[in-house]
Amino acid sequence: MRKLTRPDNQHDKLVRDTLLDLEDHHLVRIELVREDQRHVWVLTKRGHGEAKKLLEPKGIRVSALREEKYGPDTGELLGAGYDDHFAAVTTTAAELHRAGIGHRLGFATEIPHRLADGYVQRADLVVRAPAAGVPVLLLEIDRRTEDADDLVHRLRRYWEWGRLLAPDADRLTVDLVRSRPGAIEDVGHEKRLWRRVYPQTGREGLVPVAFVFADTTEAKADNTVKVLEEAGRRFWAPRRYETYYREAITAKDYSQAVPVVVTTLEQLTEHGADAAVWRRLGRVDEQTLTDALDNPDGDALYRRQYARAEAEDERRRAAEREARRPVCKRCGQKFTDERWEETTARTAWKAGDLSACGDCHADDVARKEAAAEAARLKAAAPPEPEDDQEPGRGRGWFRRRT
Repeated sequence: MRKLTRPDNQHDKLVRDTLLDLEDHHLVRIELVREDQRHVWVLTKRGHGEAKKLLEPKGIRVSALREEKYGPDTGELLGAGYDDHFAAVTTTAAELHRAGIGHRLGFATEIPHRLADGYVQRADLVVRAPAAGVPVLLLEIDRRTEDADDLVHRLRRYWEWGRLLAPDADRLTVDLVRSRPGAIEDVGHEKRLWRRVYPQTGREGLVPVAFVFADTTEAKADNTVKVLEEAGRRFWAPRRYETYYREAITAKDYSQAVPVVVTTLEQLTEHGADAAVWRRLGRVDEQTLTDALDNPDGDALYRRQYARAEAEDERRRAAEREARRPVCKRCGQKFTDERWEETTARTAWKAGDLSACGDCHADDVARKEAAAEAARLKAAAPPEPEDDQEPGRGRGWFRRRT
């Protein structure tokens, strides 16, 4: 608790005194005392209600109330519900906050995600840290109590939840998804349920998920990660872009994938959550959290590669077209685009000699027009007089002479 509320303090006296004061007002209670004598505190029902009044107007979600449970036979308070697992969740939140990832009111635990079949998948921890480049992150804390296949099922449920339609989806979209299960991939994320719950991630894909392994061996963590990578590939792995330029594009399509990062609580405690301690499934090296969540081979690379491929294809098609351009059989010049279009159009019968370029065709037209003009002028000229007739003798010539 001290690391989360007062990360710069070297001791927890101030936090302890505050919790004791809240306990006097019946707002918090001790859930259990760990072996190292550290206390796990939770809100009482009264404290939970006060927190909701205080925080909800500001858009902060309050974690679910941890109700007190009593033994059915002895009637004693059962305080082992959260035990070391909840302590690991709190420590994870504290390490994230200490690294500047998330405000202390930007953390929530046990957040439910209801699936279509009614099953509720609860996230151990939800972090909202847009200022740190992590608008939302769902965290699952594993303390050797769950089998690796169980984690794969959790990943599958988050993937299924990310594919649900929003309640206000239009009828056409609902009918489309019902008729074809895969049609949800053609529906934009803004029409899906997760966008009504969480903000845009700023990256391709669904809501990112982080698996933090606590109090476990390195070998077991590695084996669990291998199972997640192999058995959960369908849920986290990107796909090839369906495009005409498949050979020229190496970018991956992350739009339908769940970004998954893994680390250990020991690494977070030793190096800090802002260090290169996160590994993205499908990658080898460890990175910082934002680098691990980013997709350098995703949509941005796709747009660049597609633009280059399209430009190269345009140059290739232009070269092929230029190679097919006809050459005039008279002067040897290449056809212009206009002349080429004239000789290949449906009205090519009007284009004259199809083997002549535009200039030669213009000369043909000019010669034909000149010949036609000469013929017209010749037809309009008066007839020439005959040789045995004297010119100028008309009516009255004899009378004037006599």
